[in-house]
Amino acid sequence: MTRLQCGNKFPHGKIPNRALYAAAARRPVVMTQPSIPAQSVRADAGAVLVGMVFPTLVTWLYFVALRHCPSAVQQTAYALGKSLQFAFPLLWVFVLRPRWLRGNNAGGGQQTPVASSSARAMPRPARLAGIVQGLAFGAVIFAAILSGWHVWLQPAGFMASATAAMAQKVSAFGVTSPAGFAAMAIFYALVHSFLEEYYWRWFVFGQLQRLLPLPAAIVLSSLAFTVHHVIVLAAYFGWRSPATLIFSLGVAAGGAVWAWIYHRSGSLLGPWLSHMLADAAIFTVAYHMVRGAMGW
Repeated sequence: MTRLQCGNKFPHGKIPNRALYAAAARRPVVMTQPSIPAQSVRADAGAVLVGMVFPTLVTWLYFVALRHCPSAVQQTAYALGKSLQFAFPLLWVFVLRPRWLRGNNAGGGQQTPVASSSARAMPRPARLAGIVQGLAFGAVIFAAILSGWHVWLQPAGFMASATAAMAQKVSAFGVTSPAGFAAMAIFYALVHSFLEEYYWRWFVFGQLQRLLPLPAAIVLSSLAFTVHHVIVLAAYFGWRSPATLIFSLGVAAGGAVWAWIYHRSGSLLGPWLSHMLADAAIFTVAYHMVRGAMGW
């Protein structure tokens, strides 16, 4: 018998060995994404490059270029720059590149049944593991910052040189009381930390992960996340201060771990909770630093 009942012929008119046929049937099918056109890759690379550089330009403008300008000019530039920064990912993903949300290619090719994690645009609902990892890492950061402040940094006067500059920036924000400082700290710990996670982990790291291997995406996104913090730290401590170097390395490590947690969990909740605890500890230390200079 050289035909199947459906009428298809096997090569050479022979039925293949049943064991080989059964093994082939059990072999998993690997779903691969269609290749993305080079023009679209270049556009995405350009967008993520803008995303990596623009926050540094905004920070340099506020902390360096406009440092001698009136407070109103500084705050206006800062608010405008931050608004543009956080609006750019939404404009790019939802308006200019909506196919990124669908995880398909830019050339209109067939969408894959199973999109890879690197093509995932929208964060998934939070997983317990990601929440636990974020809270655990955030608790480590919180404890390290506060214990380091009370045990080493404050007794050694390690951060005394930054007190005057920090108090000046606090005053420039219109903060004149402990209640006002608490309101600012809550905003940065709750709202601004989420905006940074949305920007750096969801957009910058998410785009890099589509274009590069995972380790390279983590390293580049964390370094870009660090650069504008270096400018902030240097404005307070000086470019050659060991504090600028030490704290910058801490920021880079935090950015890398948050990118890894986001990659593993697919949710921003874990990194956001961790980032929130880190910012809460930073503002706690900042309050202790400036309260004397502010007359509180």
